[in-house]
Amino acid sequence: MNSKTKKIVGVGLFTAIVVVLQLLGSFIKFGTFSISLVLIPIIVGAALYGIGAGAWLGLVFGVTVLLSGDAAAFLAVNPVGTVITVLLKGALAGLCAGAVYTLIEKKNSLGAAICAGITAPVVNTGIFAIGCLIFFMPTISEWGKAAGVEDAGKFLIVGVIGLNFVIELAINLVLSTVIVKLVGLGKKENR
Repeated sequence: MNSKTKKIVGVGLFTAIVVVLQLLGSFIKFGTFSISLVLIPIIVGAALYGIGAGAWLGLVFGVTVLLSGDAAAFLAVNPVGTVITVLLKGALAGLCAGAVYTLIEKKNSLGAAICAGITAPVVNTGIFAIGCLIFFMPTISEWGKAAGVEDAGKFLIVGVIGLNFVIELAINLVLSTVIVKLVGLGKKENR
């Protein structure tokens, strides 16, 4: 099998893994929102197949979030803002993780895997926060007041993002780094 065919098959398999993990991952909740375990195959796919594959896998993640109902609370408030935020956060998380991995890999493959494992959840959560600031602050303010928190910004950071981000970062950092390193060892053995 030539390298182009291997890449198409590999990206196809990672696409299926992204869809399945997102659909199953929506049942694993810490706080208000589900943890994005799906960032792991996005990071691994970006490390194996490049920046474009990372962006594609992130986009598939975003589409799956929209179709799964995981963004229903936001879709009810601002459908256009939700679609923009969800698709952008997924695609940019994959693209940036792939770019970081590609930039660092030749100097230090372990460092590249660690940095990519940090980049994806930071970008994913960062774009989500920016989307919330642009499209949803009045609603987040209402949610905060209902929870007894008057400061909408504090509620966004602590109540909506806080614990989810920390858990997501830890899980993605550990698992994606280990998987990328294991796959990298397998690639060396096959040479």
